[in-house]
Amino acid sequence: MYSAIVFLPLLGALFAGFGGRWVGVRASYLVTCTFLVISALLSWVSLYQVGLQGETVSVKILTWVNSGDLQTSWAFRIDTLTAVMLVVVNSVSALVHIYSIGYMSHDPHQPRFFAYLSFFTFAMLMLVTSDNFLQMFFGWEGVGLASYLLIGFWYKKPSANAAAIKAFVVNRVGDFGFALGIFAIYLVFGSIEFDTVFAAAASQAGKTFTFLSWEVDIMTTIALLLFMGAMGKSAQFMLHTWLPDAMEGPTPVSALIHAATMVTAGVFLVARTSPIFEAAPAALVFVTLIGATTAFFAASVGLVQNDIKRVVAYSTCSQLGYMFVAMGVGAYQVGIFHLFTHAFFKALLFLGSGSVIHAMSDEQDMRKMGGLRKLLPYTWAMMLVGTLALTGFPLTAGYFSKDAIIEGAFAAQTGIGQYAFYLLVFAAFMTSFYSWRLMFMTFEGRPRASVDIMSKVHESPKIILVPLFLLAIGALGAGLVFHNMFIGEGSAEFWGAAIFTGPDNNILEAIEGVPSWVVYSATIAMVAGFILSFYFYIVAPMVPVNMAATFTIAYKFLLNKWYFDEIYDFLLVRPVKALGYFLWKKGDGWLIDGFGPDGVSARVLQLTGRINKIQTGFLYHYAFAMLIGVAAFVTFFMFAGVK
Repeated sequence: MYSAIVFLPLLGALFAGFGGRWVGVRASYLVTCTFLVISALLSWVSLYQVGLQGETVSVKILTWVNSGDLQTSWAFRIDTLTAVMLVVVNSVSALVHIYSIGYMSHDPHQPRFFAYLSFFTFAMLMLVTSDNFLQMFFGWEGVGLASYLLIGFWYKKPSANAAAIKAFVVNRVGDFGFALGIFAIYLVFGSIEFDTVFAAAASQAGKTFTFLSWEVDIMTTIALLLFMGAMGKSAQFMLHTWLPDAMEGPTPVSALIHAATMVTAGVFLVARTSPIFEAAPAALVFVTLIGATTAFFAASVGLVQNDIKRVVAYSTCSQLGYMFVAMGVGAYQVGIFHLFTHAFFKALLFLGSGSVIHAMSDEQDMRKMGGLRKLLPYTWAMMLVGTLALTGFPLTAGYFSKDAIIEGAFAAQTGIGQYAFYLLVFAAFMTSFYSWRLMFMTFEGRPRASVDIMSKVHESPKIILVPLFLLAIGALGAGLVFHNMFIGEGSAEFWGAAIFTGPDNNILEAIEGVPSWVVYSATIAMVAGFILSFYFYIVAPMVPVNMAATFTIAYKFLLNKWYFDEIYDFLLVRPVKALGYFLWKKGDGWLIDGFGPDGVSARVLQLTGRINKIQTGFLYHYAFAMLIGVAAFVTFFMFAGVK
């Protein structure tokens, strides 16, 4: 069963990628979608089986690397954490595949698109089923490659190419840290197998190594290097700049990459390596710091964005920060619970935005929308469900998982926990504000689009609406149905040994004892954000315009995303370009070419060219040259023989 779950998407990718030109569009999407639906259904079966057993199963596929002391197999590690990720990845991917049939119906390269989608899914499945760090790194780089292909799918658009390159390069920064972490793990433990490393992690706690005369904690170093990889893949503060630009890809790509799969790989990495992080408390403090800062930063930027997909993208970045806060305070189960619920309502919001864009003739600027509620009633209803879940409306999915993270930050009873708590509550307020701002600007008020565009607005076909409906069910009920299983009384049996917590980690019990005002703080922030957004964009729509004009510096600061792109351009991009230009002109052009093909080689070529002129092809020229040679020969011996 597990081989089918993992390899069916790969077979679909190969079929559509290599055979799509001959079998046609219809066969390509039918085969890929069918394989993904089967994988998704089998993933739910695996969650039911593994969740009841609470055991870890290893399925060996083949011996992969056998080099000296390094011996590792290609094997599937099936436990509760894996089963949860299988459900998330395959369920969202299957619905995205089906949605894409309608959304990409006019694209001439559909087989290639479906091949990329299925390949991305396979790479992500390789990542989450890995039984060792090398296999995880293989899947890690696979999703990086697939994201590059999908973000730059419309390769004739310069902006799409730039976004794809940016995503690829920024992720390589994080991946460099991840690779160093794997090297360090092999150096310290002599193995890259999860079971071997995790069993010995506690024995290395507190040990140090010497680096440039400093004594550095071993486990903290390894954990921080691994988290560096997670920061890049999950778009955390300072390595986040690729995520908003990735919206240049088709909307289904945004839903697949940014809602449930690639960006959650970093969260999964920290949860999978919880034995390492539990032995490195200083690293957990740093994880909490970055997570809380990211949640606040991304939410603040989302307040003023006008591209409907970018608003949702910054929301994803912010919610990932929430997940890392949960990891940082040791509430790994809560972080994975939010990853699980977030997949449903964030995919719903992305695909709902795609339905709006599809209806608006590819318009993405919310300032050119408005008045769409009556024209797109089903899309509006689905987006409303996603918004309620994202903002944490009571009994929706986000209410159970996001609020638990906020409570966990407070329950940690540490300085960094308090820092995270207050930032997360304020981020919850901003999340509610910009989420309802999106709904009001898009669906309410008078139409701001041209008459020509408004005359073409129509509800999306069923092939687009059905995935939205299924995701809406998850956005409404996933929290209520799975709460007890993930973080409630039954969580210990459900998780089994999939997630490790140290003997002093009692965060789940501490969450139950937080004060009432902490429990209600997120809900109060959600209501306050809704009221302010309603006033700004329904009651007095000129107020935000006047505020933007009054507080120009603050508005531009947020609109330009805290100027991170400009700072990186000044500190990194321009110096690297200048260095490259110098090496091109001076190193390659003046030095190598000057003394190579343009120097010695050019002189030799010039000399041979002149010598070639002697070869005229006339017999009397050759006879004359021979006579000169004979005369020179005789003369030489005449004078050489004289004493």
